[in-house]
Amino acid sequence: MTDFYDQLSSVYHLVYQDWDHAIASQAAQLASIIETHWGAEIKSILDVSCGIGTQAIGLAKLGFQVTASDLSSQEIERATQEARQREVAIDFSVCDMRRIRDRHHRQFDLVLSCDNSIPHLLTDEDILLALQQMYACTRPGGGCLLTVRDYDKEPRGVGIVKPYGVREEQDKRYFIFQVWDFIGDVYDLSMYVVIDDPQSNQPITQVMRSKYYAIGTDQLLTLMKKAGFSAVERLDGQFFQPVLVGKKSL
Repeated sequence: MTDFYDQLSSVYHLVYQDWDHAIASQAAQLASIIETHWGAEIKSILDVSCGIGTQAIGLAKLGFQVTASDLSSQEIERATQEARQREVAIDFSVCDMRRIRDRHHRQFDLVLSCDNSIPHLLTDEDILLALQQMYACTRPGGGCLLTVRDYDKEPRGVGIVKPYGVREEQDKRYFIFQVWDFIGDVYDLSMYVVIDDPQSNQPITQVMRSKYYAIGTDQLLTLMKKAGFSAVERLDGQFFQPVLVGKKSL
């Protein structure tokens, strides 16, 4: 997983048609969810799978106090640069979400993991451990917010192609797509980035590989309860992925 995101870090923004627009729009959607479920009490946020900073930067620009970590050192390096360029202050660090309590040593109003990050953990036991760490890092009265794929609606099989489309940047054209190969509830993911440089007749193809656990949202909600969160629920139509929220009782 670390190698996958280290390799992806330089082109991660191309997953989005317009990354700056995604930063702003996702932050606005998340802020609306936060206000609906916790009111104006949420000030400090811990993003435990920040990647190159898509959600962390947007939320910081809205005035939240954001601390962010990720397993990939290359993504953290890029996120730090991107935040600096956008003049927002975020405390970034490298950390496995299963060890965030030891790394951050404090509690936050909200713990966040977006963009289907938690299914990189391939067993219920590891996911529960991560959720228990999130619970430990959440202040009483605060909460947890996850966004994930709706795997109950995804096909199973091999050679499943998931295209992102064509992007153009600095006179180069990028074609990005994923290929999924399932073995039970775990699938091998291959991310292809085909780079077409008009000054060369030979396109360059990069392939990055990882694994995901196609866990359903009902099971994730059960694990959130087991970790200690209450009032857990799934929200649809408020973000580009299903949103799972839970609260830590006072």
